[in-house]
Amino acid sequence: MKGNTEEETEAKLSQWVFGISGPVHLTSVDWTKPDHVRSIAASLVQGVYILERDRQQKRSGHKALAPTWWEFFNFQCIKTLIDQTDSSIYGAIFKHITSHVPNNQQGVHVTPRYVMVFRGTLMEPDTRKRDLYLDIQFPLNGLTLDSRYHKAIIEIQDILLHTSPNNFLLVGHSLGAAVVLQVGKDMAKRGCYIETYLFNPPYTSIPIEKINNLYWKDKIRTAKSIVTANVYQMVKKGNKDKNLTQHDPFLLLCSWIPNVYVNTRDPFCCEYIGHFEHRGRMKELGKDKVDVIASKNSLMSMLAGALGREGEPPHLIPSALLTKNMIALNQSLKEAHCIDQWWKPHQHWQSKLYKWEECNCM
Repeated sequence: MKGNTEEETEAKLSQWVFGISGPVHLTSVDWTKPDHVRSIAASLVQGVYILERDRQQKRSGHKALAPTWWEFFNFQCIKTLIDQTDSSIYGAIFKHITSHVPNNQQGVHVTPRYVMVFRGTLMEPDTRKRDLYLDIQFPLNGLTLDSRYHKAIIEIQDILLHTSPNNFLLVGHSLGAAVVLQVGKDMAKRGCYIETYLFNPPYTSIPIEKINNLYWKDKIRTAKSIVTANVYQMVKKGNKDKNLTQHDPFLLLCSWIPNVYVNTRDPFCCEYIGHFEHRGRMKELGKDKVDVIASKNSLMSMLAGALGREGEPPHLIPSALLTKNMIALNQSLKEAHCIDQWWKPHQHWQSKLYKWEECNCM
């Protein structure tokens, strides 16, 4: 019995060992290749997950499993981000160590000097209560009130004293992607566009994308857009000070294009596919105005506003480079939501740029 327990422990630990589970094939990194950047960003996220597991298991020194996940790519962890409530590690800041950083033709550093990374929900005894609380806060527009968000803004401002936004990456997975998305949006509104990587970012809506029937999927999305637009008009009716064409935060985000990675089998994030793909359909139906309102607002956020949580929908963005993982139809929810899918080499990616037309913002 003891032998079986040890074997199970070793099997579990193997998924955290970089040499066994990590992208060891990336012996020569080309930062101009999106696949390489995606794999490295995902590996850094895994490093943050394991940092917290190392802390919980009291693994340090040569026993720590996390460092290899960033040292393999010549990064060093210069700061861990500690939660004020449960003292868990939820993020980290990495600095690239190299004697020479190559430039591209525009003179911008190709290799990022700094990367800020946030992990997602960790269902361990020391972390799940706090992480699940934040999961609930996300659809209620509550993340901007949390210490993790404020700490990220402070750290970014400090980093930008030493380097430009072009040499800095923001990376997050799941709950971490939700925090990073909010931080990236708010920095973009200040005119600071930071390259951002969002793995399995949560979308606060019923996952209509999971419906297999294309006809009903389209009908439900169209109906949802119409209902959202009508509810929005009722909520704002009589408010003479509200002008949809001025001081629109959506307008400030048009030029910010985060990298969004979703799995078609993941109900938490797959609706981003419909969010972007459905726009064309609404234009075909001549419902451009409905599409604009529905793209900027959500029923959940309007409900949050009624409860006193004012703010724009945390998950809605005007533009993105959307990458879908089409690897398998029989993946479990855990596999579809896990970070390890994003560093593994395969040919099942589908990427498309969705840019909010400037005329739509006017």
